[in-house]
Amino acid sequence: MLTISDRSLIRLAWATYGLAAAALVGALAFLLFFLISGVPWDAERTVGPVLFFIFPTVGVLVAASQPRNPIGWILLVIGVDWGLLFLADLYIWYAWVAEPGSLWRPDLVLALTSSLWIPAVGLMGSFLILLFPNGRLLSRRWRAFAWASGINLAVQFLVNPFIPLTLRDISAQDPEVPRSPNPLGIQALQPVVDAWEFGVVLIALSLLISAVSLVLRFRRSRGRERLQLKWMATAGAGVAVFFILLLLTSILTQKLKVNNQLVSLLESVLSNAIGIVFPVIPIAMGIAILKHRLYDIDIIINRALVYGLLTTLLAAVYVGGVVGMGGLVRGLGGDSDNSLVIAATTLLVAGLFGPARARIQRFIDRRFYRHKYDAVKTVESFSARLRDEIDLDELCTDLVDTVTSTMQPARVSVWLRPSSPPARPVGS
Repeated sequence: MLTISDRSLIRLAWATYGLAAAALVGALAFLLFFLISGVPWDAERTVGPVLFFIFPTVGVLVAASQPRNPIGWILLVIGVDWGLLFLADLYIWYAWVAEPGSLWRPDLVLALTSSLWIPAVGLMGSFLILLFPNGRLLSRRWRAFAWASGINLAVQFLVNPFIPLTLRDISAQDPEVPRSPNPLGIQALQPVVDAWEFGVVLIALSLLISAVSLVLRFRRSRGRERLQLKWMATAGAGVAVFFILLLLTSILTQKLKVNNQLVSLLESVLSNAIGIVFPVIPIAMGIAILKHRLYDIDIIINRALVYGLLTTLLAAVYVGGVVGMGGLVRGLGGDSDNSLVIAATTLLVAGLFGPARARIQRFIDRRFYRHKYDAVKTVESFSARLRDEIDLDELCTDLVDTVTSTMQPARVSVWLRPSSPPARPVGS
């Protein structure tokens, strides 16, 4: 049986990383060309290639450290995929929007690269989660699902460029793409179009099932693996909350037609921050697998909970003060100038920051970090008793009880230094 050495795998990982870097350089070269030639272009297109390069960067670090762990290789493949996607997107945009007809066959380039999003999204949402952190499935029962998910991704990847639909249909309804026929479309595949669309739905369903696997793995984990999964769960929860907020703001502004300046601003900020959010997942994975500052996760979760609640509270106070008090002032005095109300609300929020943060911190410690909270209370109680205790034996017993309840060591002993050195024998 042919086996590949770790050294060869590491070289292959760096070669794959070089391919991702070449795609990034190509995308940046396009952007530099746009800048030099004065082509009007969207500056947001610069952010994506750079931020998504974090995927292959973390992947090559993991693969070089643990070449047999598939997580690093999956991150590398995702990075190459995203790099090629960004490069093709810039090519197509320039050939169709900026300078129509200036480049060779953008329709063919679009058809050939139309399926690159499938492994990029599918691998990131399913196999990264299924195999994290040790590169193995949760149990043998998950093999059937992993095979089904992998076969679906492979079939979608191979069939997508040849679906007999319009170019806009196979490019995720990009409005910049014309509705011209797919040049690679095969009419014989027309009967399987519905099955192809159902396969796209199955990709989304596999993401949810993979998340269930991660939850089950977390519940069964212990020790270091649990800390690794905490990093992943924290990053995943942050991304999920981000997209829930983005979805809610989109519904308010586009579906319900809510004309509120604050909501519109929030939607704009969230939409522009999508490229920043996605790389959070590979960064968390890299920290977890490489075990760099692994034990800081509890501090990060604690701070995220505290400042997340604090931000929500202060934002609610500020909006309530500006909107509520501003409306009341306009109703009583008829003055539309809210400068005084805004200044007063800002001072109120600034004054609430310290006390609110302390109260929320105590609530979080008491609710989610009970052991830490009880330990702090025990040490404070011991410190108070220490000032009044004069019996040495009682003090030692109290000290042992405090250390046992807070640190829970396997064994505790107290060593007391002699009050004075022993006397030397006289005449010896």
